[in-house]
Amino acid sequence: MAKGGWQEFSRPESLERGTASGPPGGPTPKAQQRVRVQRTKAGKGGKMVTAITGLEAPESELKTLLKQLKAAAGTGGTVKDGVIELQGDQVAPALVALEKAGYRPKQAGG
Repeated sequence: MAKGGWQEFSRPESLERGTASGPPGGPTPKAQQRVRVQRTKAGKGGKMVTAITGLEAPESELKTLLKQLKAAAGTGGTVKDGVIELQGDQVAPALVALEKAGYRPKQAGG
């Protein structure tokens, strides 16, 4: 071995990332995603919103999930940059609806 050489990084197959866990390019299973639900006011003109982050799903699935969350919470909401925002303090109903959808959500923040 050459001085200062790292054998585990010198082979092309060892440089590939993400091949050990699951099928390459496949989505993360719902139960393994880190879904966070938190209340926030930042940048909303003082209005409270519930932000749901960490969802790894295509836009169409996010919109379907948003529809379910809005029905469960009885409020409005939107999808912005992969983050679902519900109007008002809707943490409890959002946690219940996400669990029914197969996710393992956690409450973040205070």
